[in-house]
Amino acid sequence: MLTVSSCPLGPRTSGVRSLERKLYAYAGLEDFVLLYPLYALLFAEHGLTTAEISSLFAIWCVVGLLVEVPSGVWADVVSRKALMVIGPVLTAGGFALWALTPSYAAYAGGFTLWAIGGSLRSGSMEALVHDELERLGAADRYGRVMGRAAAVSMAATATATAAAAPALAFGGETLVWGGSIAACLLCAAVGATLPEHRATGHHGKARRPGCIATLRDGLDEVRGSRPVRRAMVLAVVITSVWGVLDEYVPLLAASTGVATQTVPLLVLVVWVGVTLGSLLVGPGERLTDRTAATLVAVAAVALAAGALSGTLAGFVLLGAAFGVFQLADVLADVRLQAAINGPSRATITSLTGLGTNIASLLAYGAYAALSPHASHGAVFALLGLPYLLVAGALGRPRPAPAPAGQEAQ
Repeated sequence: MLTVSSCPLGPRTSGVRSLERKLYAYAGLEDFVLLYPLYALLFAEHGLTTAEISSLFAIWCVVGLLVEVPSGVWADVVSRKALMVIGPVLTAGGFALWALTPSYAAYAGGFTLWAIGGSLRSGSMEALVHDELERLGAADRYGRVMGRAAAVSMAATATATAAAAPALAFGGETLVWGGSIAACLLCAAVGATLPEHRATGHHGKARRPGCIATLRDGLDEVRGSRPVRRAMVLAVVITSVWGVLDEYVPLLAASTGVATQTVPLLVLVVWVGVTLGSLLVGPGERLTDRTAATLVAVAAVALAAGALSGTLAGFVLLGAAFGVFQLADVLADVRLQAAINGPSRATITSLTGLGTNIASLLAYGAYAALSPHASHGAVFALLGLPYLLVAGALGRPRPAPAPAGQEAQ
């Protein structure tokens, strides 16, 4: 009779499932923030002008850029799990600062803490999940796991957005602040339960190289590995463009002339497409590069057609296009993680995040520059053109990985 102890797959499967449950809980709690649809309105109610609110967003962005790479290096040197715990705690501290001392200075300080908290998680999560799955012999599940985590995150954001107005009506600002802070602290508590097994040295002690050495190792791998460089560039372009366009979907919806109360419904159509893209990572991993390239090219055309149509049906096309881009987004991360061979996984992932943030700033600037001269639909179509380049790059043969102990040229 076969017993559990005699089956080598039992503990491994149990470990993978435990990691998945904790990761999904973490992702959901991190984005179940009742403040998301309300904080700009609350700032305005406390006397901030539109220019002051915009400057807070700029502070948020700049701090994130400055902290992105150092946080990835720190994750590789110290503990990825520790950073995933500290990040939500800092975000909760920022929200508490807003609640207790509503003023421009407090809001700036809160955004600074939020940006640092987000940067600490960025890179740390991907590296921890990939290495833990690899340790459990399930590295091939990375894409599906991260895709589902993204879907849980989006569902949590949508749920929090739907719950924000009733929460404000029932419990006022106190419930909104308290619920957001509690979600962050619960997220940190779940993060503390995540597993982390780091590589060990000859004497059984975890390797903890210095920050400079870790950053140098990461940069050396980027310079020396063509597959890593290619995966980084694809991830930056794929992630940044549609991530920026997503912020302007409400404006595109309003430009169709629908009633204000209809705008959230059109935005929801797009979010459904994005969520489906996250859930289709498993089948997406089985696509050939040529098929994936064709899919991205078709999505770029669908994006332009949907945005330019000026009709409600166009948002179905837009949702389908965004779903493909989200799928390509997760698959680009899968490709990047598979290409990394050295110990500086979080560092390289954060370098990619830095590139994404810079590209996003450029995309925001392009949208701002084009918007006085073109409709929202036309700007969407123009900014979708980079995906035709992405499709061309995906359709080309991948560079062969470097042999063990050698660098790819």
